[in-house]
Amino acid sequence: MSTDTPTVKLLINGEFVESTTTEWRDIVNPATQEVLARVPFATAQEIDAAVDAAREAFKTWRKTPIGARSRIFLKYQQLIRENMKELAAILTAEQGKTLADAEGDVFRGLEVVEHAAGIGNLQLGELANNVAGGVDTYTLLQPLGVCAGITPFNFPAMIPLWMFPMAIATGNTFVLKPSEQDPMVTMRLCELALEAGIPPGVLNVVHGGADAVNAICDHRDIKAVSFVGSTRVGTHVYRRASEAGKRVQCMMGAKNHAIVLPDAHKEQTLNAIAGAAFGAAGQRCMALSVVILVGEAQQWIADLADKGRGLKVSAGTEPGADLGPLVSCAALDRVSGLIARGEQEGATLELDGRNAQVAGYEKGNFVGPTLFSGVTPQMDIYKEEIFGPVLCVMAADTLDEAIAMINENPNGNGTAIFTRSGAAARHFQEEIDVGQVGINVPIPVPVPMFSFTGSRGSKLGDLGPYGKQVVQFYTQTKTVTARWFDENEVGGVVNTTINLK
Repeated sequence: MSTDTPTVKLLINGEFVESTTTEWRDIVNPATQEVLARVPFATAQEIDAAVDAAREAFKTWRKTPIGARSRIFLKYQQLIRENMKELAAILTAEQGKTLADAEGDVFRGLEVVEHAAGIGNLQLGELANNVAGGVDTYTLLQPLGVCAGITPFNFPAMIPLWMFPMAIATGNTFVLKPSEQDPMVTMRLCELALEAGIPPGVLNVVHGGADAVNAICDHRDIKAVSFVGSTRVGTHVYRRASEAGKRVQCMMGAKNHAIVLPDAHKEQTLNAIAGAAFGAAGQRCMALSVVILVGEAQQWIADLADKGRGLKVSAGTEPGADLGPLVSCAALDRVSGLIARGEQEGATLELDGRNAQVAGYEKGNFVGPTLFSGVTPQMDIYKEEIFGPVLCVMAADTLDEAIAMINENPNGNGTAIFTRSGAAARHFQEEIDVGQVGINVPIPVPVPMFSFTGSRGSKLGDLGPYGKQVVQFYTQTKTVTARWFDENEVGGVVNTTINLK
């Protein structure tokens, strides 16, 4: 390993430390192929040290007053706002998003930090007075202990901020394993978290691949695991961590559909679809990857292609860029291969984004907006999550036919309808079997007061990763039934100096 290349550190017990591992991975700028830094694959001993630090810190952190916890996150959200431009620049360099998309990535995580600052109103129990004669029953929402999070490459700021702020605010300690492809912005966020006042050992970070994931799933001292990523890995995490007796939530792959009715506002709908399908180079679990045009709306295919043609493909730092490169050369090869397969399967390639050329960035992993029409459910481009700027267009004669097509897909992350009819929209929201529904909103990710509610093949576990549901995920409900007697009835005053050991 070159001594000139910066290295990403581990965070263990409040200290950023150099790994002793012999296994490293390059972090590569996807627009230039420049090696930005190297990330270690933490050793088993280093992962144990991070968990040990979190377990020890839990003894005192769980008893930290809730107001003190809230004030840390008030400070943290201020620091994130003050450093927004820097965070976005780091994210763009290592992940490829445009600067505008990168700021959006950070901002959506910031919203969860703001929500965590209100933990005093979220972690309330319940009380019933006089459930029997002189008997009261009440509940306490108590932290679990050491929790862990495994995050993906496509939102290296937002998704870590979905996880550790709410876990820590509820009184737990945390071990985070960010994506090994782009951990630099995550580490900067962790630096700011320590600056905000998170004590040593409460937040720890390890890096790595499959071995680190398995170590987290298996570790006896980790009580809960949160995962966001591919269906293949998520299914493995859910099974392995569940068998180890942990609480688990896994947000996984998707194939998000939108229905367009003929009465939809044409220009607004076309703009919304183009942004949702091609923005962030399609590398979003909530990306819109299938549009079903109903009835006369089937005539809009050429208009959709024109919208895609009008978008600017460039490095994320270039002014006016609408979408940047894919995260890696491997991602470029995979997306290009799936586009070729779509042609072989008989879909009509209305717009081909392969071999996109960007002056000055000839080595970049660029794919431009790509549009297929005539797509059927039997095609691989429909069945697989492409994770690139590729939109599949399908046709239906009626709204109910389009709804049935969506409900037959195994995934249930998000869906949308574009219409001016309130009756049609209401019918859609009632009949659709998908966790998150947009009405004239193409990416219906809820704000943090609500919970992320993907369903079916897109989610394993009962509770979502933020909002009210995540407070339940990171706490154990303890029910107390209490009865007190008047001291005169028991014949004396309780001696409060009794040694209860």
